Amino acid sequence: MIKVNELSFGYRKKQAPLFDSLNLELQSGTICGILGKNGAGKTTLLRLIAGVLFPAEGNVLVNGFSSGERRVDMLADLFYVQEEYIFPDVSMDTYVSLNSSFYPGWSAEKFQEILLEFELPANKRIKELSFGQKKKFLIAFALATNCKLLILDEPTNGMDIPSKTIFRKVVASSLSEDQCILISTHQVKDVANLLDRIVVIEGGRVIFNQDLFQISKDYRFEFYPGSTKPAEFLYAEQVPGGYMVMTKNEAQNQNTEVDIEILFNAVISKSI
Repeated sequence: MIKVNELSFGYRKKQAPLFDSLNLELQSGTICGILGKNGAGKTTLLRLIAGVLFPAEGNVLVNGFSSGERRVDMLADLFYVQEEYIFPDVSMDTYVSLNSSFYPGWSAEKFQEILLEFELPANKRIKELSFGQKKKFLIAFALATNCKLLILDEPTNGMDIPSKTIFRKVVASSLSEDQCILISTHQVKDVANLLDRIVVIEGGRVIFNQDLFQISKDYRFEFYPGSTKPAEFLYAEQVPGGYMVMTKNEAQNQNTEVDIEILFNAVISKSI
């Protein structure tokens, strides 16, 4: 599905490159969270995968196509929801009629079902929608394309709490075995129940890439009440009432739910 080979990229020639020999491979049938600190290059990586930016060295393959060539066959099976976007001054119906024909897998029925889930108003002009409504409209359109690769950058920004719940529901119900969804976000709790793979980028490279099932087998995430840290841990973080602690899972038949924020902090701090 996605293969990034020895990718190097920088915005300015006189500065150190943002990415240096970055490698990443992702398969279909997964919802992958792309995590990193501010400035790590999460959005840049998404744009390179989408073919919006072009690598200085190395290459990015999407379904066997070089993303930088922006071949029609690749673009017809890829939809990128950016964090910030500009819509034309048209109605919702006009936007759909102008753009849906570019996607062979388009489903008008699915689009209408997701609009109903999001409780979006019928056929208003897009400029009359709130920021959160615009985001929901664009996500509904993205899911209805049935593209094999969906790229979502900060998809829950601007959504209220009920809308975030609906977002998780519609994304989970939309994924098929031949699709891959990339989600980059700082709002990890909004998407934690969706993700089945975590990728962390830092220092121009992928420093962690593992599926949630394996993480759950290898590590335990537990809350310890009180003001004293447990004696043994890989990573511990003070929270109200005690500590959230990450330890090795010695008894692998007793898995715990993965706390993605604790996992991320442990990876960034080189605790694992």
